[in-house]
Amino acid sequence: MRLRPVLKTLAAAAALSTAALAAPASAQQKFVTIGTGGVTGVYYAAGGAICRLVNKDRAKHGIRCSVESTGGSVFNVNTIKAGELDLGFAQSDVQYNATKGLSQFKDGGAVSDLRAVFAVHPEPFTVVARKEAGITKFEDFKGKRFNVGNPGSGTRASMEELLAAMGWKLSDFSLASELKADEHGPAVCDGKIDGFFYGVGHPSANIQDPTTSCGAKLVPLTGPVVDKLVADKPYYAKVSIPAGLYPNNPQATPTYGVLATVVASSKTPADTIYAVTKAVFDNFDEFKKLHPALAHLKPEDMVKNGLSAPLHDGAARYYKEKGWIK
Repeated sequence: MRLRPVLKTLAAAAALSTAALAAPASAQQKFVTIGTGGVTGVYYAAGGAICRLVNKDRAKHGIRCSVESTGGSVFNVNTIKAGELDLGFAQSDVQYNATKGLSQFKDGGAVSDLRAVFAVHPEPFTVVARKEAGITKFEDFKGKRFNVGNPGSGTRASMEELLAAMGWKLSDFSLASELKADEHGPAVCDGKIDGFFYGVGHPSANIQDPTTSCGAKLVPLTGPVVDKLVADKPYYAKVSIPAGLYPNNPQATPTYGVLATVVASSKTPADTIYAVTKAVFDNFDEFKKLHPALAHLKPEDMVKNGLSAPLHDGAARYYKEKGWIK
């Protein structure tokens, strides 16, 4: 990526108008870049929230944080591995696969230098049912018309893992549709399907639309099968979609899913990661207000849930100071 030095130079130049005024002339500026995802996604917004808090105290620590829009989790891990990103967002299952050399990392092998910094917002598996379908639990969809996600999507892979754990096949639905994410909400409201399964961060316009337009209901995803999946797969965690987040759904909806996590390389200096971690947790109330998906985070969950790579030394130092880990 030859553009990268140019982009860093441009980012540095753009920062000078404010950074030069905010930091003492003698302070040596260090530049930290966080890889996120698409500019409309939650990763990009959450990365911006982290950088805002880091940059607030840059006069003290001399670190200037910038956000880079990227291709997402796998790209971020590979670019961190190549030494071209300092930190990045990655789904917890991608973090796990990277540390083990599985799935997307089978060819390149395990990313032994990958380190966990903290988990962020959950990306719950969200089950939505047509209001008239009379669904109160996932098992009620047997014999119904259900959207299992389009082939090749993360949602579809997770759906198939759940169905296999339940001992179900696609033929257990009267129709197993393969609509894309932007098609399943209208299909519910048009009465073409009875429900769908989707892994997404909340709040999501994708879920807002059918709950608003036709009173679609969120369905809990719980029980012994889910308990075992969460216990067996370190990248899963139990989560709850908050009560009243969507119209016509006043109750909290327990489910499970992956977590968005922040990762770095073991080669990223401990002092740098310590400063980033401290900026987030010392200003935690402000951090939670910077995007709706961050509003319900709890520090005690963020330091352990969904983290399969070893903790970065800089993050671990801060957590030990706070008494959150031993």
